[in-house]
Amino acid sequence: MNPEVYGEWCRRQGLCVIKTESTHWYSEGFGVYQAFPFDRQIKPDEKELTELFSRHKVAALRFSSSLESGIGSVGYHVVYERDTYDLQDLSVWARKNVRRGLKSCIVERIPFERFLLDGWSIRRDTLDRQGREAEKSGAAWLRKYSSAADLPGFEVWGALVKGELGAFLLTFRMSDCVYMIHQQCKRSFMREHVNNALAFVVTQAAVANPEVRSVCYGIQSLDAAASVDEFKFRMGYVQKKIRQRVLIHPLLAPAVNRVTQEFVKGLHRLMPRNRIVSKAEGLFRLSLADADGDPANVSA
Repeated sequence: MNPEVYGEWCRRQGLCVIKTESTHWYSEGFGVYQAFPFDRQIKPDEKELTELFSRHKVAALRFSSSLESGIGSVGYHVVYERDTYDLQDLSVWARKNVRRGLKSCIVERIPFERFLLDGWSIRRDTLDRQGREAEKSGAAWLRKYSSAADLPGFEVWGALVKGELGAFLLTFRMSDCVYMIHQQCKRSFMREHVNNALAFVVTQAAVANPEVRSVCYGIQSLDAAASVDEFKFRMGYVQKKIRQRVLIHPLLAPAVNRVTQEFVKGLHRLMPRNRIVSKAEGLFRLSLADADGDPANVSA
């Protein structure tokens, strides 16, 4: 399981993928590229950046660098890197909820077929509950995740309540790190705490694998509420401080300024459920912090 496998999944979705000397990159559109492996801290040199901006027509790059680099906005990866994982590693709140969840559901690996059959309705329910804009239909969602079904390293875990899929968690192992890729839960099972039980069992299984060094629950989001990561911290995960960087193509950089940032922020207030606008607002914020050498946390 390596970055090439994850890159193949991106290509199957129709995404652009680029390999450079320091890392891999993929884009979901608009010429904005995210570096992966996601837990890696990189420092692309000027030659690499020039090639990305000129040869590959990249509009913007997002990646993580070391905290000591002193450039970019202070952010974090959500990780678990200890050798053991059990109930005592959780907050008091999480321990109680995991115990309740394990009494109300069974957590186990499930076939991709089951995930693809029931996952879209859970995805749609979750987006509606979070006040986020949902896709028009499940066709794109189905194509995206069915394309990973035969690739090595991907696993799907489910929390089953009396046989019904109440929550799912898609993971991918890249080298010695397990990535929590996609987790959703039906609102009708929230009080059953199936999300806690699911995250606990999957993390415990990953940590027990001697070939796994760490579990990554994501990068600090551009636009999600802080409460999304609070759940993870209560589950024993911690902030691994890094520098979040967004570099804009030199010809486009003058258009990213305080005036245009305020315009995008205004659009975001008018369209808070629009994913593209909310991501753009976050990219503007990070890019300006990078250009200014601003050490402030991106959530500020």
